[in-house]
Amino acid sequence: MRRAIVIGAGFGGLALAIRLQSAGVETTIVESRDKPGGRAYYWEREGFTFDAGPTVITDPACLEELWQLTGRDMRDDVVLEPVTPFYRLNWPDGTNFDYTNDDSILRGEIERLHPGDWEGYQKFLTYSAGVFHEGYEKLGHVAFLDFASMIKAAPALAKYQAWRSVYSIVSSFVKSEKLREALSFHTLLVGGNPMTTSAIYALIHKLERDGGVWFAKGGTNRLVAGLVAHFERIGGTIRLGDPVVQIETLGDRATGVVTESGWRGEADMVAANSDIMHTYRDLLSTSRAAQRTKGKLERKKYSPSLFVTHFGIKGTWPGIPHHMILFGPRYKGLLEDIYDHGVLAEDFSLYLHHPTVTDPALAPEGHSTFYVLAPVPHMGKFPVDWAEVTPILEKRILDEVGRRLIPDIHERIVTKFSYAPSDFAADLNAHLGSAFSLEPILTQSAYFRVHNRDDAIPNLYFVGAGTHPGAGIPGVVGSAKATAKLMLEGR
Repeated sequence: MRRAIVIGAGFGGLALAIRLQSAGVETTIVESRDKPGGRAYYWEREGFTFDAGPTVITDPACLEELWQLTGRDMRDDVVLEPVTPFYRLNWPDGTNFDYTNDDSILRGEIERLHPGDWEGYQKFLTYSAGVFHEGYEKLGHVAFLDFASMIKAAPALAKYQAWRSVYSIVSSFVKSEKLREALSFHTLLVGGNPMTTSAIYALIHKLERDGGVWFAKGGTNRLVAGLVAHFERIGGTIRLGDPVVQIETLGDRATGVVTESGWRGEADMVAANSDIMHTYRDLLSTSRAAQRTKGKLERKKYSPSLFVTHFGIKGTWPGIPHHMILFGPRYKGLLEDIYDHGVLAEDFSLYLHHPTVTDPALAPEGHSTFYVLAPVPHMGKFPVDWAEVTPILEKRILDEVGRRLIPDIHERIVTKFSYAPSDFAADLNAHLGSAFSLEPILTQSAYFRVHNRDDAIPNLYFVGAGTHPGAGIPGVVGSAKATAKLMLEGR
């Protein structure tokens, strides 16, 4: 029996480990933190459960497939609840837009923004369906190991004008600026700037329309727990709270890993769900080939970070939906500040997560759990002491939520804490505190992203946000499918 070690118990690492174990590969996951999940970590404080994220579950079929590999049913371990509307989008002038896949509702919402945009939206939907087929169904779980594979995909990329941005494509179909924002903001959920991210990422719209938006009962952490339970049920082993400090190599082969505690695991194959820069810079510090790759990675563009404030408050809020986007007064200018200028602007756009409207058990009776998230520049563009900035930014963000939704928010707060770019760097070894690894621009996609298999160490593999196809739950689960195929075929 072949043996594999997977470094990191994020969604990508768990999905890969399940695929390997299901195929008869003796698989061990080694996780540095005390709980599995990676970015889908969670905290319990004063009776409140706080998910670190992600909170939007799309394409549940890609998750269900992990159980079906061994004839099991995901519903035995995880309960998914539908979320509707998918999001409520809110602008400073008080305009609301409920985004859903119910066309009878959606048409009214679109025509309220601009009477003539329903027809344009239909054309955008046709475009989104096309890129979904080409970019997700056909290529989302296929590894790009050589440039020839990129050449084969080029005609489809050209057909859908992949060199254009999502915002540019959306703007060619609809006239309302608010609707343009509503149909392009999704790239932010995978670390991409709508103004520069390839139009191929418009596929997210089709993904949501077809598969819906879901939430795991008990929180995203329960989806992670279900994946772990299934992995262990089929014979897999998970080792928590013991960071890998070195991937051992002999010649051009990876032979295993060494952890902080001194544990040594030998393997025929090693796969890294860890941060790509951390892996090449630190875990492969003795490999000359890896250090050359590290130099190339240092020159690439990385996605921004996030500032997340978690808070539990007195009262329930049935009028606040599960997901809200609170747009600020600027769209393009704010994105330029975050992605290009490295400025922590006075204004911001916020993502508000309100899970207790779907699952009240996540807070004590008569209380609510929230988190509010603001994209911020990564630490390479905005190198500050986040211990000093955190209380200032936290108050500004809560003030804005109070102004727009919960007027007496500060008096209602029972518990709160914030998670800053420095925490992403410390807890997840995230390069520059980036929340999504490499920025998903065209020149850092597919073949131009970190390959699912290392070019110089043929039994070293990668899974997760830094490799193809990219960030987000469907993305990293797709990367696991691509990487597992390579590992099981010995390629």
